[in-house]
Amino acid sequence: MFTTRPTLQGTFGMVSSTHWLASAAALAVLETDGNAFDAAVAAGFVLHVVEPHLNGPGGEVPILLAPAGQPPKVLCGQGPAPAGASIEHYTGLGLELVPGTGPLAAAVPGAFDAWMVLLRDHGTKRLSEVLSYAIGYAENGYPAVENIGNTIGAVQELFESEWTTSAAVYLRAGKPPAPGAVLTNPTLAATWRRVIAEAEAAGAGREAQIEAARKVWREGFIAEALAEFAARPTMDTSGARNVGTMTADDIAKFEATYEDPVTYTWNGWTVAKAGLWSQGPVFLQQLALLPERLEYASPEYYHALIEGSKLAMADREAWYGDGTDVSLETLLSPWYNVCRRSKIGPRASYELRPGSPDGQQPRLGAYAKSNAAVPEGNTLGTGEPTVADNGAARGDTCHVDVVDRHGNMVAATPSGGWLQSNPVVPQLGFPLGTRLQMATLESGLPNSLRPGRRPRTTLSPSMALRDGVPVMAFGTPGGDQQDQWSLHFFLAVVLREKVRGGLDLQGAIDAPNWHQESFPGSFYPRVMNPGAVVVESRIGASVIADLERRGHKVTVGAPWSEGRMCAVARDPESGLLSAAANPRGMQGYAVGR
Repeated sequence: MFTTRPTLQGTFGMVSSTHWLASAAALAVLETDGNAFDAAVAAGFVLHVVEPHLNGPGGEVPILLAPAGQPPKVLCGQGPAPAGASIEHYTGLGLELVPGTGPLAAAVPGAFDAWMVLLRDHGTKRLSEVLSYAIGYAENGYPAVENIGNTIGAVQELFESEWTTSAAVYLRAGKPPAPGAVLTNPTLAATWRRVIAEAEAAGAGREAQIEAARKVWREGFIAEALAEFAARPTMDTSGARNVGTMTADDIAKFEATYEDPVTYTWNGWTVAKAGLWSQGPVFLQQLALLPERLEYASPEYYHALIEGSKLAMADREAWYGDGTDVSLETLLSPWYNVCRRSKIGPRASYELRPGSPDGQQPRLGAYAKSNAAVPEGNTLGTGEPTVADNGAARGDTCHVDVVDRHGNMVAATPSGGWLQSNPVVPQLGFPLGTRLQMATLESGLPNSLRPGRRPRTTLSPSMALRDGVPVMAFGTPGGDQQDQWSLHFFLAVVLREKVRGGLDLQGAIDAPNWHQESFPGSFYPRVMNPGAVVVESRIGASVIADLERRGHKVTVGAPWSEGRMCAVARDPESGLLSAAANPRGMQGYAVGR
C-alpha cells in the first residue's frame, strides 16, 4: 500500500521522535557505541531545546524501558504537588480551578531526575557525552519549526507586558521567530555546562558524576533558582499575579522511581502502560472493550472504537489518580467489560457513563457533571499547542522511541515546562511546568489536589510484547488524545498484513485517525464536548456519513491533522529492527540502519 515514507528496517539501531534533530542525535549516540538508553537521554535533552513549546527541563517524563532479555519497567519522572499545594490554599485565593499557567500550576519538576536515573542504571555514556548534543544546539542554534513561532506569537503580549524574562529568550527584535529562523538559548547551554563541571568535580566515575548532577539539580544552584522564581508574583490564567507553593525542600525530596507496568493481553499481544497516576490504563480498557469481531476501518469498527473510548475515558474521570483505591484487575476483568460493552448501542452516546467496579459508586467532580461545551473550533489536531491569549495551552508534548542491536528498547513522552507555561527562570534558561492544572480543587476525588500526590498525567508511552518479549515501542503527543490515537495505530499494526517481513509501522501511522471529546479535558479550563468526534477527511465519505447517521457530531478535519505517532519495533526471531514516524506537522522523523 502507499505510504508517505517507507518503514525503515535494519539490524543496527532505530530511532523515532517528534523532531528530526532529536532522532539524529540519538542515532549519533548509537553510532558511538552507546545503547538505546544513552540515545534516549540524549534525544530527550535535545527535545528540551528544539521543541521548547512542547517540553522543557522543568517538566516531566514517564518512561517505559525494557533492557534486553528483561520485562519492561516504568520509570516515573512525574513530580508531585508541593507540600504547600493544598485545596484550601487555592480556594482561599478565590480559585475554582488550578490555573493553566504560572507557579501555582507547577508540580515538582521530574524530567531531569528520570533521565539521570535512566542513564545511571541502564546507560553506558558519561553525562557530558549525552548532554553535548543539547548544548551544541542551544549554543550554536537550531531552526525554528513553524509552531514555535505560532505559539510565541499567541503569547507575545503576555511576554512583553508580564513575562519579560521569556521575551528576552524567545522574542527577537520584538517579533516571534519565522519558520527556519536560527534560535539559540545560551543560558540553558551554560546551565548544562555548569552541571557537568560540578558533577565532574565529584570524581572520575561515571555513576558518581551522574549522582552528583542529580544532587546539583535537587540541592544546588538549580533548585535555588527554581524555588526563588516560584515565589515571585506571576500573572496566570486566573488574571491575577500569584506566587507558587514550591520550595527548595520540595525539589530536594523528589526522586524518580521504578514500578511495574500495568498490562493487558489482547489477540496474542500484551501491551504495557504506566499505572493509574497516568491515563495509560485507558488504552488497556479500550482493548478490553473491543468486540470479538472487527473489520478494520469499517463504519462499525470506528463506531465501536469511539463508543469504547467514551466508556474508558469516563472511568478515567471517576477512578484514575495517584493512590486511588480502585482495582485495575477489576477494570480489566472479562465480567466488568462484558457489562460495560453492553452499553455500546447502535447510536452515539452523549453521556459520561463511568462504571461501578466492585460495586463502588463513581465519583465525579462538578466540572465533569456540567457538560460545559468546548468553544467552537477549539478541537485538537496534531498534538501541537492550542494557546489562548492568556497563555492557556494544552496538548503540548514530545515523544521518542529507541531500539538497539542488543535488544534494548525504550519509549518516553517528555512534556511540560513549555515556554508558554511559566516565565523563563533567567539564571537557568527554562521555565517551570504546569502539570498541577490536571488536579481538581474538589476534595474526595481520585485526582483531587493533595500535597505529595502526583497529578494524573495524560502522558502515555506504550510498549507491546509477543510471548513475553518486547516487540514494539510507540507513543504520541496530544494530551487527552494520546491513548485514542495510539490505540488506532496499534490496531492498524496488528490487524493488517506485514511489510517486507516486518510490521507495517509507517502504514499504521499514516492511516486516517480520529479522536472523540465526550469527556472533561485534562487541561484548564477542563471543557467537554458530548458526542463530538473529529476525523481526518481521508477516513472517507461513507464512514463519515455512517457516523453522522448514528448520531455522532462529526467534525471533518484536514486530511493530515490527527496525531504525531512515533514507533520502533524488533523481531525477536530475526533481530530485524523497524521504525517509522509521523508525517503530520512535517517534523517527526525516524532514522536507523
